[in-house]
Amino acid sequence: MTTRRVRRRTCRDKGKGKEVVEEGRAVEAGSSPPRDWVPAGDGDGGGEAVAGEAVDWTLLPDDTVLQLFGRLSYRDRASLGATCQMWRGLGSSPCLWSTLDLRAHRCDAEVASSLASRCGGLQRLRLRGHEAAVAVASALGARDLREVVAEGCRGLTDATLAVLAARHEALESLQIGPDPLERISSDALRHVALCCSRLRRLHLSGLREADSDAIGALARYCPLLEDVALLDCGTVDEAALGDIHSLRFLSIAGCYNVKWATASASWAQLPLLVAVDVSRTDVSPNAVARLISHSKTLELICALNCKFVEEEQTHSPTAFSNSKGKLVLTITCPIFKSLASLFPGKDVEEHGVFNECNWRNKRKILGVMMNWLEWILSQSLLRIAECNPYGMDDFWLQQGTSMLLSLVKSSQEDVQERAATTIATFVVIDDETANVDAARSEAVMRDGGIPLLLDLARCSRVSAQSEAAKAIANLSVNVNVAKVVADEGGIAIFTNLAKSTNRLVAEEAAGGLWNLSVGEEHKAAIAAAGGIKALVDLIFRWPAGTDGVLERAAGALANLAADDKCSLEVAKAGGVHALVTLARSCKLEGVLEQAARALANLAAHGDNNNNNAAVGQEAGALEALVQLTCSQNEGVRQEAAGALWNLSFDDRNREAIAAAGGVEALVSLAQQCLNASEGLQERAAGALWGLSVSESNSIAIGQEGGVAPLLTMAQSEVEDVHETAAGALWNLAFYSSNAHRIVEEGGVPILVHLCSSSGSKMARFMSALALAYMFDGRMDEAAIVGTSSEGSSKGVNIEGARRMALKHIEIFVLTFSDPQVFSMAAASSAPAALSQVAEAVFIQEAGHLRCSGAEIGRFIAMLRNPTPVLRACAAFALLQFSIPGGRHATHHADLLQNVGAARVLRAAAAATSASIEAKVFARIVLRNLEHHQAGTST
Repeated sequence: MTTRRVRRRTCRDKGKGKEVVEEGRAVEAGSSPPRDWVPAGDGDGGGEAVAGEAVDWTLLPDDTVLQLFGRLSYRDRASLGATCQMWRGLGSSPCLWSTLDLRAHRCDAEVASSLASRCGGLQRLRLRGHEAAVAVASALGARDLREVVAEGCRGLTDATLAVLAARHEALESLQIGPDPLERISSDALRHVALCCSRLRRLHLSGLREADSDAIGALARYCPLLEDVALLDCGTVDEAALGDIHSLRFLSIAGCYNVKWATASASWAQLPLLVAVDVSRTDVSPNAVARLISHSKTLELICALNCKFVEEEQTHSPTAFSNSKGKLVLTITCPIFKSLASLFPGKDVEEHGVFNECNWRNKRKILGVMMNWLEWILSQSLLRIAECNPYGMDDFWLQQGTSMLLSLVKSSQEDVQERAATTIATFVVIDDETANVDAARSEAVMRDGGIPLLLDLARCSRVSAQSEAAKAIANLSVNVNVAKVVADEGGIAIFTNLAKSTNRLVAEEAAGGLWNLSVGEEHKAAIAAAGGIKALVDLIFRWPAGTDGVLERAAGALANLAADDKCSLEVAKAGGVHALVTLARSCKLEGVLEQAARALANLAAHGDNNNNNAAVGQEAGALEALVQLTCSQNEGVRQEAAGALWNLSFDDRNREAIAAAGGVEALVSLAQQCLNASEGLQERAAGALWGLSVSESNSIAIGQEGGVAPLLTMAQSEVEDVHETAAGALWNLAFYSSNAHRIVEEGGVPILVHLCSSSGSKMARFMSALALAYMFDGRMDEAAIVGTSSEGSSKGVNIEGARRMALKHIEIFVLTFSDPQVFSMAAASSAPAALSQVAEAVFIQEAGHLRCSGAEIGRFIAMLRNPTPVLRACAAFALLQFSIPGGRHATHHADLLQNVGAARVLRAAAAATSASIEAKVFARIVLRNLEHHQAGTST
């Protein structure tokens, strides 16, 4: 029987990553310090390290050990400090624990308690998740804490925030966002004011309400408060903000329900106010003008993405030109040029306005304001990118991209990371389809963004690594950017990051390799850099990990497995076992889809390596794939069916699939997918085509009801679908019982239509062969009624169907005939004449078909059939299968020789009753056999 392999598929990552926590390494407590090398030389510490010689690490200078500790994560630092008494003291040094970043690590009450003894002098803390906030508030005990920056705290409650404030009265800066604090009320805000009298900076996002009592408490009890940002809040008492007389910087970006007349009148009276951010609000031009006119200290108003202000500027470009030295920044104004005016008497490049060198020796407040501006710009640009409002293309292309890249170079770590996140976001058009905006991504590339982001990805901070890797990964969907990323060393960077012990970093790195592996030119480079092993190791490292890291790793391996050489590397690295493990045990649909696609691609190289057999021999692989065809997710079903199609090319796999229930599962899939996607229909039909190669499977498919859905798919307007269905029906029609079913199900008109009307030569060819099988005399016409109780009720006109079939087989063959050329070829003995015909009639794709000995024998028998049309069809088929250069031409030539085809072909070529087409085709097949015999003898 005949089959062919499904096309290998390469696809991309779907965009932005998700947060995960780290499973850290640990050094066994109580063990001795490591001993593996000593300095060479005379004992004075000079010279080079010599491998294999023991050294007492406790002899290292304390400063060196402290430098070593400083480069470790808090978890590794604590574990290494537990190895001996000396290092325990050094590991607890206050200089190591003044700042702590827990965002990349799991932090619960147990972890916080274990760190408490070291955090007595902790001053700056960053964390992620409300669980971490609860743990810090209850167990960390850092009484001298001055700054808390928290992310991802959507579930934070009043009680937790109150405890956090009560236990850390020395707080000077409290920043919680950007996730909305939907469970925080004004009561908690009042509690913060009462407890934290030294507060200077308060940034909160998404409060339901900040009422007058809460803001009034801040004004009364926090006399040093100079920076307030209440972002994306439901309601804010704008008048009460005017009572915080110490206020220098104010942001209510994203807040609606603001009474702008009251706000502008109140804020204009603040005696120290320097800058206001009203971005993403409905602020009125009159309110902006009032602030400009009445505030004596105000220097800057930031109003990005404010509809009414932009409309005013569009209508009247000079609306805010008489601003008394005050800057008004909008997306329609030249922001860099405007900011450059803050540096009178100094030649400042517009795009260098955020360079700290320009702030030195200037007013102190200018440097503070520029840092604040970086922070609020990074916040607003991220929110704008997430919402992706209409009409922002000009802004992003003309100045937004350059602004983001300037922020990536900021000295403020959170600004750097947020700018990278914004780049990752604003280039993506559609997360689901992984589409990116070509103009935006190439603007990042042209402005030098790729080296900047790669440098950020190289830094030691895992949070920066993950955000930079995410940005580069998304940009790499664009093929032009992907080339630059690869040329700048991005493949090696992604490979190294994929080895990270932090899941979030590894996830984004795997996503980058997934997107880069789309390009054929990058696959070998990824393999050479060790990327394949890193990806396989990811699957083994986190077998129960989140869908992000596993889906990306499997997706990248799927792309790489589409390459012949890389597929060998995937198998060598243990990829078959890793992917089968996912297919068997994972419950996440995205992971299952990519694992099945990877197995399909691994199995698609049957002619060049043994991966097809290796996948089939992996314990539980075939059973898992059969089960996945029953998944509720269409993508999983499609990829599983594609994998089974490819695997069925191997004889042992084919029978093992059937033994695992593959026939029943795939027939059921074919029946259920008739209204599904084209890809699923094609793969379901292809898998049945692959299984139908053997007699037992072919008959079982017919008995299970596989004929009807295949006939439905043969009527599809999509060539890939009806061509694949035609191939399956061709195989099924080889056996009389299936031929009967095809006739009964009304298959003859369907195949006739396909044979005469399809735009695919292959579909027409295989439909003609299926019809030839059905009416070459082997099907007992009397059995048609007997095979089904419905036979007579369906009123099948066998003779009429036969005449219709033979007529259209003849029409099909004649479409390849040129009377003048064929006449010349029939009359000539010159090889050139036959070569001209062979070249004209050859169907390129037919060279991928592989026939069994039984099929070749049947075509030889057709050459003796009394019906001229069938003789011509058989000769045409044998020409396609034996033409030199076809993938399986040698195999077919051997089969022809084994059955003594030459004698039958000569008789067919000389038969007076044969058509000129049959004679010429038979002569070409004889010539093909002679060619193969000559090649064998040499």
